[in-house]
Amino acid sequence: MLSTYVRRLLDAELAAVVAAHPAALVVGPRACGKTTTTRRHAGSVLRLDVPAQAAVVRADPDAALRGLTEPILIDEWQLAPEILGAVKRTVDDDPRPGRFVLTGSSQADLTTSGWPATGRIVRLTMYPLVGRERHGDPTMPSLIDRILSDGMEAFDGSPSPWDLHDYVDEALSSGWPEALRVLGDRPRDRWLTGYVDHLVTREAPSLGIVRDPVRMRKYLHVLAANTGGVPTHKVLYDAAGIDRATAVSYDNLLDSLMITQRVPAWAGNFLDRAVRLPKRYLIDPGLLNPILRVDHRRVLRDSDLLGRILDTLVAAQFRAECALSVVGADMYHLRDANGRHEIDLLIEARDGQVIAVEVKATAAPAREDARHLEWLRERLGARLAMGLLVHSGPRVFGLSERILAVPLTSLWSR
Repeated sequence: MLSTYVRRLLDAELAAVVAAHPAALVVGPRACGKTTTTRRHAGSVLRLDVPAQAAVVRADPDAALRGLTEPILIDEWQLAPEILGAVKRTVDDDPRPGRFVLTGSSQADLTTSGWPATGRIVRLTMYPLVGRERHGDPTMPSLIDRILSDGMEAFDGSPSPWDLHDYVDEALSSGWPEALRVLGDRPRDRWLTGYVDHLVTREAPSLGIVRDPVRMRKYLHVLAANTGGVPTHKVLYDAAGIDRATAVSYDNLLDSLMITQRVPAWAGNFLDRAVRLPKRYLIDPGLLNPILRVDHRRVLRDSDLLGRILDTLVAAQFRAECALSVVGADMYHLRDANGRHEIDLLIEARDGQVIAVEVKATAAPAREDARHLEWLRERLGARLAMGLLVHSGPRVFGLSERILAVPLTSLWSR
């Protein structure tokens, strides 16, 4: 249960942006904690989800900004997009750092026909809570940067007390702060179910986008069942009973709302025949409960579901670390055409170095479990900075050259 403010990975980066730039924009899925975090960096708040304040902005956006203490937090800016023009004009006239912080779900990208603040606002991305925010030290540099600079020393060698039961609990409890504030599994399930219901029945209509909530819910169900997988698009829309055009529109909406993510296939120049399909993920594994109605016991009885939920949990950690990386990194997956070799996640830094990640639901990983990582090392040579076999056991240990077995808790415990 969360009772006090939990420091976020974004805190230090947001403080740095506010200190150096006139305006920052924080985007993320609804209810991930954007407002709570950005309030801590603001001198005054303009809440555009309050009808009276939004009405003032629509009437005279420039006047609405005058006299407010900076930095001015403009919360849910997309509800009165006229404010963007006023921010642009104000920043053009006086580009001092620390003037504005804006928040909005990424639905703003769907509803705004043009972005007048290009070059004037630094955009940051926030996700639901991940392990380093819940259990570790969110003030440290990105794990990606630490692996690239420190190698094996990036990981805490202390034994992990967690087992599969703990990881399943971590995944199903979700990373939404409001869900974690309530006591008990049933109240949390009730909150998450309401979140999904709002997404399906109200989020799209609020954007002026016509969606059939029954069909959209069915498609989201199919996507959830395939999280961590690489299904063909036809398999997905046939299973949901919709056509391709409808599935494309649902994909774009759900990705833009940051409920799902399509992780692209990595295009290495030695993989001409690699599978190019994206890997599908729910942005947070806790959504599996309200969408598929799965619980702790069902996950531990279904090895396929267990593998998917651990893969989704690991992906959530690396997604947040990529967003924080100073070096800059993007997340991919890799699978060759004949299916003999696949890598769950491949993190490519902007300098060309690669971190490869395999996820195994085993407490006793062996070198054989790392065969795909070794195959990739042979082909990439020095470009492979580290291969990680993420497992559910207690210890960090080397499997072979630059291939390391790490407990899942090692992704956040240092």
